[in-house]
Amino acid sequence: MSESAAPMPRHSGGGGLAGWLNRRAAQPGFQAWAARFPLTRFMVRREGAALFDIVAGFCHSQVLLAFVEFDLPDRLAEGPRDTAALARSCAVPEPRMQVLLQAAASLKLLKRLRDGRWRLTSRGAAISGVPGLAGMIRHHPVLYGDLADPVAFFRGQTEPALARFWPYVFGAGAAEDPATAERYSQLMADSQTLVAQDTLATVDLRGTRHLMDVGGGTGSFVIAAARAVPGARFTLVDLPAVAGPARDRLSAEGLAARVDVVPADFRTESLPHGADTITLNRVLYDHSDDTVRGLVAKVHDALPPGGRLIVSEPMAGGRRPERAGDAYFALYTMAMETGKARSQAEIAAILSGAGLADIRTPRTRRPFVTSVVEGRKPR
Repeated sequence: MSESAAPMPRHSGGGGLAGWLNRRAAQPGFQAWAARFPLTRFMVRREGAALFDIVAGFCHSQVLLAFVEFDLPDRLAEGPRDTAALARSCAVPEPRMQVLLQAAASLKLLKRLRDGRWRLTSRGAAISGVPGLAGMIRHHPVLYGDLADPVAFFRGQTEPALARFWPYVFGAGAAEDPATAERYSQLMADSQTLVAQDTLATVDLRGTRHLMDVGGGTGSFVIAAARAVPGARFTLVDLPAVAGPARDRLSAEGLAARVDVVPADFRTESLPHGADTITLNRVLYDHSDDTVRGLVAKVHDALPPGGRLIVSEPMAGGRRPERAGDAYFALYTMAMETGKARSQAEIAAILSGAGLADIRTPRTRRPFVTSVVEGRKPR
């Protein structure tokens, strides 16, 4: 074997100072020395704690799930309670409830008072206060099951339950099973509140005369946008199974006269014309590249010269990977087998390929909730 074909050392770590440090960090003896040496022990402890958090992450998420399933945020909302009372109300043996409460406190969901009772922290209380968060947590066992064998999952050798759980995404499932569409729409509507808040805090809708929200569900974003731009008209486009609930909700909000609901499947039908702004909120990451390119092309056709497209959804980090997009939404969409998490740069390239220009990628206040890409149809 030639020298150029020789295998790399197992812990080569690359060249330069970073490579040297990585090779040393991979040696147990160096780790023990660095943990004692005054100039490195803080870094070793910090990195060790961060690595252990990753190792223990599944246990943390299960503690969170139990915290929600036992309705502890609601049980403690009226004030502190002791372990015995919580154990009785949840039908859990007291020693096991003690373990759960201690674990929740370690995750800063609870705080133990001097008299031994437990109270919610602001983080624990937010589980009830953040729209859709508890529903998302309760939904997670489906994802956990799909990730039970991660090696087979990443090799594409599993049949993820999420791919069957949301047939709404495929369209036909919604028509055949309205209950599935309603369940999906409710979860999306609840969590869409945060997306709408952060999107409207990022983009400026002043001057918008007619906004069309494609794939808008039962109208969470349209409702928020209608309040932000009182003089504008709106169109909501979604599948026929969603159109009825959307009309009911918009009517209850007093917006029936300002919002037209158009039942349509954007994969097989063209989009209505007339809107100067079109929004795609948490739509692209549900679909394949071919479907996304086709949809953005239809948006381009529907917009007037100078019209704007706003894409808002959780996005991957691209060259700078980040947790929400790359270690959560990327896996979730892979399990759904219909779409993927894309970076702002990837979405910008799709918009540019469809003929949109003046593409912008503004920074949102909470990228783990949503990120934004904007483009305009040239005049």
